[in-house]
Amino acid sequence: MYAPERQQEILRLARDSGRVDVLSLAEEFQVTAETVRRDLRALDRAGLVRRVHGGAIPAGRLDFEPDLAERESTAADEKDRIARAALAELPADGSVIIDAGSTAARFAAAIPLEAGLTVVTHALPIAARLADHPGIALHLVGGRVRHRTRAAVDAWALRGYGEIRADVVFLATNGFSPDSGLTTPDLAEAAVKRAMIGSARRVVLLADSGKYGQEHFARFGGLDDVDLLITDAGLTPQDALAIEKQGTEVVRA
Repeated sequence: MYAPERQQEILRLARDSGRVDVLSLAEEFQVTAETVRRDLRALDRAGLVRRVHGGAIPAGRLDFEPDLAERESTAADEKDRIARAALAELPADGSVIIDAGSTAARFAAAIPLEAGLTVVTHALPIAARLADHPGIALHLVGGRVRHRTRAAVDAWALRGYGEIRADVVFLATNGFSPDSGLTTPDLAEAAVKRAMIGSARRVVLLADSGKYGQEHFARFGGLDDVDLLITDAGLTPQDALAIEKQGTEVVRA
């Protein structure tokens, strides 16, 4: 296969899946990793993809935000493992904040019926999952609801989180990396996430490995704001070590 043909196929794969990684492409096309990197550099110079850590995403995807249905079906097994691992971080008879997001929703659904907790959330899907839980005192933070995430944002939400101090926040993100920190496409969502970080004594980030190296428009914190990252085994030991050097414990479920 000639380089232009290979690059065209790489571009198709990037657009279909939203992301490509160097090692998988090298294996698929039976070429070296350096050859793939040259292909990605060529596509990046042409404005067709944007390089991220370990691979590339389609151009313009920094501001792309999938809807809830798409996020629910992406990396489902990994998210289930992350959710189960996160249960170990629930405080006994304590208070937690649960962020919006598909992994957070799986985590909320996995909370045992015998758990006794105070839960605060600004996400309607999370609240709906926990409203009938017998052991949970549920507090719903209000504000303008974004249709794409079904989560409250703006002044009311910021004020609500400014009035509490929870034991743990279970945080979500669209992208994370040692260099760019924690990012999401929307500024209003980022402001709420920043407020949540400031409203808890301990920050637990729930993020599948596919989000590693992704960068989005709005930055809401650094990995040094995170006490514990729970991700999946798709995050390499080397990348986990780079994160731990910033002071964040990493669990690969």
